[in-house]
Amino acid sequence: MDTRRNFLKGAIASGAAVSTVALAPAVGARETRPRPAEALGLLYDATLCVGCKACVSACKQANENPAEYSTADHLWDTPLDTSGYTFNLIKMYRNGSMETKDAEVNGYAFMKTSCMHCGDPSCVSACPVSAMTKDPVTGVVGYNADKCIGCRYCVAACPFGIPKYQYDSPTGRIGKCELCRHRHKDGQYSACAEVCPTGATLFGRTEDLLAEAKRRVAMKPGEVNTFPRGRLKSQAEKNAAAQGKVAQTTPKWRAEPDQSYETQAGKYVQHIYGDKEYGGTQVLKLSGVNFQKVGMPNLPPDAAAAMSETIQHTLYGNLIMPFAVLGAMSFIAKRNVKPDDTESDKEEA
Repeated sequence: MDTRRNFLKGAIASGAAVSTVALAPAVGARETRPRPAEALGLLYDATLCVGCKACVSACKQANENPAEYSTADHLWDTPLDTSGYTFNLIKMYRNGSMETKDAEVNGYAFMKTSCMHCGDPSCVSACPVSAMTKDPVTGVVGYNADKCIGCRYCVAACPFGIPKYQYDSPTGRIGKCELCRHRHKDGQYSACAEVCPTGATLFGRTEDLLAEAKRRVAMKPGEVNTFPRGRLKSQAEKNAAAQGKVAQTTPKWRAEPDQSYETQAGKYVQHIYGDKEYGGTQVLKLSGVNFQKVGMPNLPPDAAAAMSETIQHTLYGNLIMPFAVLGAMSFIAKRNVKPDDTESDKEEA
């Protein structure tokens, strides 16, 4: 028994030692990958959101997802969080008497929960079979069910808790927002932005959305300004339209009338969530209430994928780590097995 105990202790120690040596090169992890230049995304402005949840319904319809019930009567689609069948949800912040919208004290506010489409996504880095991918042009983080093996590494890796496993699926599938990429070929865009009546959710190039977000943050509270709805046209599209031409864009979006309208600007937290968090995300957010209070995690500026991917490649590149551990365990086993142990085993047999 003591010999076996010594073997296990030695094996664990050797494994730890080998891991330490193998991890040493990983200290110099690669740099966090930036968003693609033509990345597509969303801008969610919580001060414009009225909590109607039209975006939730449109998302369900666009992705052909079933209703999820949280009440006994089962009359309405009432998901409490994102799931394998609910890719987009509006959550509510409440405080005290809830008298004032977008106030932290005695107020209430809304926050959209969906995939952030990270510039350097952990789900893509963690997936061992490339079922999670990031489009090099649009930056959309997509999912291929045909490749998925149901390991759920992506679920554990995401700092936003977005990929969700469909436990009732016979093949084991993951459900998440893919920015309605299946609609892009028809000139359509994200359904949540398409139906939003106030423009709280806006679709477009992330760089254009970031410029729009900066414009809003600089506004004075109560100042009347113009706010676009649906899809934010790029500067190239605006210039082409002014010249009576059609901009050469990929994909080619359907022509649509200007849906801009005027309203008073809210009081914004002076921060654009997603601009720097986790290396930058393609979904940006504005709020009148502290982002952590409305449920957004406080993340560093570097993506974890940069470090974790380096570690994985260091440990398992060319199977160095498995062979090293097995070799160390064999050495410890051989060193701890004494001649009398062998004789005792023969006598017991």
